[in-house]
Amino acid sequence: MRISRGKVDICRARKKMSVADLAAAYGVSRARMNVILNQREVSVVSAGRLADVLECDVTEILED
Repeated sequence: MRISRGKVDICRARKKMSVADLAAAYGVSRARMNVILNQREVSVVSAGRLADVLECDVTEILED
């Protein structure tokens, strides 16, 4: 699955979360979260977990 960094940033902005906040809620370091966000290609499970942390539907963070 390909996630959109821009869409993730929009969801983060709605929740007023920094990347560090997102990483802590997801359960990884800030550096690892940056790798996840920058690689864009993630597993279905990772995309689902990311959407759960952001409290959004997984389709909101996928590339069109």
